[in-house]
Amino acid sequence: MQEIERKFLVDQKIWNPTGNGITIKQAYISNDPERTVRVRIADDKSFLTIKGKSEGISRTELEYEIPGDDAEALMKMAKKHPVEKTRFKQKYGGFTWEVDIFHGENKGLVLAEIELENEGQEFEKPDWVDEEVSGDKRYFNVYLSQHPYKTW
Repeated sequence: MQEIERKFLVDQKIWNPTGNGITIKQAYISNDPERTVRVRIADDKSFLTIKGKSEGISRTELEYEIPGDDAEALMKMAKKHPVEKTRFKQKYGGFTWEVDIFHGENKGLVLAEIELENEGQEFEKPDWVDEEVSGDKRYFNVYLSQHPYKTW
């Protein structure tokens, strides 16, 4: 499956969370530039995700639900710091935006992501969407797990 995603900083003075967010803790088992392997616990579900090398804003993504005990065991094998965040889903302009408020080592960072069907697909940005950081690897979760936002 192909993931086509654009990522933006969020203007925290304008955006206010709506609804209940999902608590996410994720860590990386592999951070090879050609592929990353991530374990994620999102509320009461757990996933193993393999992502291929980014080409522009696209990359291969495979995700599988796994038992919670397996996820906990994999978390212990992970490299560096887990990434902790609360994710909110927000509908705007016919799209679902995912807005992540980071906690722990990455506290202070708020990012919005939108998944597209193709790289050239047009969309309307909400007023709370700020600078695009899709091409800035510092905002990839795998980077944040090794170089937390609070150390920048």
